[in-house]
Amino acid sequence: MLKRLEIHNYILIDSLEIDFPEGLVIISGQTGAGKSILLGALGLLAGVKADASVISEGAQNCTVEAVFCGVSESVREMLEDSGAEWNDGELIIRRVVAPSGRSRTFINDCPVPVQLLSSVSSSLFDIHSQRATMDLLDPFRQLDLLDRFAGNLDLRESYTASHSRLQNLKERSAALREQLARLNREKEYNQAQFRQLESAAVKEGELEELDAEQKQLANAEDIQTGLCGILEALNPSDGERTSADSSLKDAVRVLNKLSAYIPSATELSSRLESLRLELEDVLGEIESIVSSVDSSPDRLARVEERMSLIYSLYQKFSCSTEAELTALMEDYRSRLVNTGLIEEELASVEEQIKKETSLHDNLAARLSEARKKASGNFSEQVQEMIRGLELQQAVFSVDITPAASAGRYGKDNVVFLFSSTGRNPVPVAKCASGGEMSRIMLCLKALMARFVSMPTLIFDEIDTGVSGSVADKMGSMICEMGKDMQVFAITHLPQVAAKGNAHYLVAKAIQDNGRTSSSISKLSEQERVMEIARMLSGSTVTEAAVANAVSLLQAK
Repeated sequence: MLKRLEIHNYILIDSLEIDFPEGLVIISGQTGAGKSILLGALGLLAGVKADASVISEGAQNCTVEAVFCGVSESVREMLEDSGAEWNDGELIIRRVVAPSGRSRTFINDCPVPVQLLSSVSSSLFDIHSQRATMDLLDPFRQLDLLDRFAGNLDLRESYTASHSRLQNLKERSAALREQLARLNREKEYNQAQFRQLESAAVKEGELEELDAEQKQLANAEDIQTGLCGILEALNPSDGERTSADSSLKDAVRVLNKLSAYIPSATELSSRLESLRLELEDVLGEIESIVSSVDSSPDRLARVEERMSLIYSLYQKFSCSTEAELTALMEDYRSRLVNTGLIEEELASVEEQIKKETSLHDNLAARLSEARKKASGNFSEQVQEMIRGLELQQAVFSVDITPAASAGRYGKDNVVFLFSSTGRNPVPVAKCASGGEMSRIMLCLKALMARFVSMPTLIFDEIDTGVSGSVADKMGSMICEMGKDMQVFAITHLPQVAAKGNAHYLVAKAIQDNGRTSSSISKLSEQERVMEIARMLSGSTVTEAAVANAVSLLQAK
């Protein structure tokens, strides 16, 4: 239950600290006094999106904090999973909104994500606003109410998980089939590309080697002519000229003779001998090159043809190196191999679809059967409660029909049917007036309160559209709910207000600085009499209204 609420700098609420008791808590006030602001502050604790507009004028930030006690074990599990403290079942939930619009959330002073705040709050309190009555028109809300009554939530969760798995498997199957079809369409092309690259057998660095060989072959005649000229100049073949080798040998002999007279001649002789030997080695290499130079036109044609092939592959496949061609060839190879792998995976996925479909259909059938089994009892109880609110001829039933296709929540369409006259029931969205809708919604909430462990329920003018004895009976129903749980009823009806265990008044006032602010305070017994009298008579409270208020309070 909500034990304590603190609000600071939230719109028109500058500072509010208030405790709440168990049972039925009534909240009333003039139209525009700030009751919706109070609900908005609680909405922050429910995890609704925050922005800077909620901060009071001139304030640095706004803070909303609530203390809850008697928290269920399911909340304990959520907190332990997130690392937040349990604190023996008492939770302090706080949300702080900064001028930037960003907010921080805390549970027992531990920072937590807003998603966790939302999950925890949904197990602590439920706000039924006027808009929530319209949720009754949502087909899923109707199905959800029936499932909660039937105790189907675990079964529905299992079905939803199976449905999600089945959808994922079907999507995977479709993707694999598309991929396989695409690869099959491209198979001949991929094979042709692969075979062309494979037959070319391009090696890394090959083009560089071919380029060097082509230059030699194309210039073989000039190379041979030049090298042979060097050999002829250094080692004449006609015998009339002295070779460089002979000249160097003669010079070495002369220097050796002169070394007896000139000491440095020995060193010079050694250096010339080294030159002679180096020259001899150079001439040997030149002769080797001359003999190895290939001037074959056939070989030149083959080299140029090979180079042309590689360049054409570069252009065709948008590559610039032999390594890129090799990588591309392996890619085409993998595409051809992957066809078999995809077919194997597709067969495996199809087998999983078969098994999951069997489980999925079984769960859907069980879920449908459970809904049909519970719908009669659900309809009877709701109908009995509605008739107790002065709709004696009213008929309420649940229509369950097969859906066109399986959805996230089963294979059923669930529609609530209603007729205030007992004839020709039609969907509630088409027949119920505002007052009838309020009564139907209250009956559903009262019924579900027996099956859902919700410690605090907040009604925001659920009695809209009713008055007189109907309002009195709705008040009694809400009061009955307050025996098992904490119920807040924001109301304009004195018949409902008189039923509460405690009564709080929301009021708006203008401060000395000219700002308007809202506040909430608990009423004493006498103040409560006067507030109910105001609700009965309007702005001018009459003695008759006061007497009527006393009578209402005594009759609760």
